[in-house]
Amino acid sequence: MIRKQKWVIFSLAMLFMALLGAYRFNDFGKLNDPNISGSDVAWMLTATALVLFMTPGLSFFYGGMVRSKNVISTMLQSFIAIGVVSMVWVFVGFSLAFGQSIGGHGTGIIGNPFTYFMFRNVGFGTDPLLAPTIPLALFALFQLKFAIITPALITGSFAERVKFSGYLLFMVLFTVFIYAPLAHWTWHPNGFLRNLGVLDFAGGTVVHMSAGFSALAGAIFLGRRTEAKKNYRPANIPFILLGTGMLWFGWFGFNAGSSLSAGSLAVVAFMNTNMAGASAMLTWIFFDRLQGRKASAIGAAVGAVVGLVAITPAAGFVSVGASIFIGSATAVISNIAVHWKNKTSLDDALDVFPTHGVGGIFGMLLTAVFARNVGLLYGNVHTLLMHMLALVIVGIYSFGGSLGLYWITNKLIPMRVSPKSEILGLDLSQHDEQYSQLPDREREIAEYEFLNVHN
Repeated sequence: MIRKQKWVIFSLAMLFMALLGAYRFNDFGKLNDPNISGSDVAWMLTATALVLFMTPGLSFFYGGMVRSKNVISTMLQSFIAIGVVSMVWVFVGFSLAFGQSIGGHGTGIIGNPFTYFMFRNVGFGTDPLLAPTIPLALFALFQLKFAIITPALITGSFAERVKFSGYLLFMVLFTVFIYAPLAHWTWHPNGFLRNLGVLDFAGGTVVHMSAGFSALAGAIFLGRRTEAKKNYRPANIPFILLGTGMLWFGWFGFNAGSSLSAGSLAVVAFMNTNMAGASAMLTWIFFDRLQGRKASAIGAAVGAVVGLVAITPAAGFVSVGASIFIGSATAVISNIAVHWKNKTSLDDALDVFPTHGVGGIFGMLLTAVFARNVGLLYGNVHTLLMHMLALVIVGIYSFGGSLGLYWITNKLIPMRVSPKSEILGLDLSQHDEQYSQLPDREREIAEYEFLNVHN
């Protein structure tokens, strides 16, 4: 009976997709808009591809950190976001994030879901508010890549214990109810945080803080892994370095692309992105040595990512000297947070909150300190106060909202795999695939350990 219901649902879904083929999505009437800048289009096409490249990079970064029996499942959790979020974005995500603002002037809360529903009105001409020199469709695609990587970032917190189907549902709900409103508040011209003076050049608030707080909520809601107390070696450290390199490379599109033009502002953001990542990587290693720990490849990789996270909200607003300080200072704070977390009962498996959450928080606050002309160093206290207010609002909304979405998802589809599935590994139990071909004897040992734990 259940199998029959699944086939009915699948058939209806395919019929719906077929009907979409006849739907008029775009306006082709403005292919020769005189306001379009060819150089801006070329750069933004490149930047959009670079940001998309970050999600496979994240899959390698996370996949190398887990046990070998969970590599494929962990990587797929990032990779599948490309498909799921792309569909959500076309249907209603872009409209909620950047559609006509619901709310008074300067107090926008959410976009009208019908403004760009099914990409209606997302044409190939410019838009004076959102995309003055590039096609609106290109702007929508660029913003899509940010929406894709945000839920993928969260997966590191509940790695090795989440059911794949439950995660897919949570990802849809998170994109609609957490990510889209935050994007509207912060980046839409009528968003209320933007009009309070909150600065977020490329996603410190919208992407990293939201992912960090949601990751914290997920680690708390799902609880500790069955084998959390067991020491294990990461499955593939070269994967971690490869993933870091892919992330760093893509981050130039992430930050410099947020200028939305091929001008000097893109160069500023590009330069600051590189310097913050470099300074944070070195600082993380040196700080580890001061603490008596050896310089490690994982430390260098995590440090670089923390610096890239921290400079994201500030990339186009600060000097190169400030970017180096932001990267270094945040690396120290995040390093302390990671090792403090390891002494608690919280099982944030891949340290998403101490890196992305803490990195996003301090990057946001330091943006308010160093931002040219409007920062605290320029005598403007208002910017810092508004950033502190935004931190409270975004933190409460992302953490509390995500807890609610985890609860709803869990009621519909249990999110936690069974203890047996967890011990056998999610690669086999969720996907019937293996990163390394384990002999049958090792499977028998895993089953034996499961029986000992639960009998």
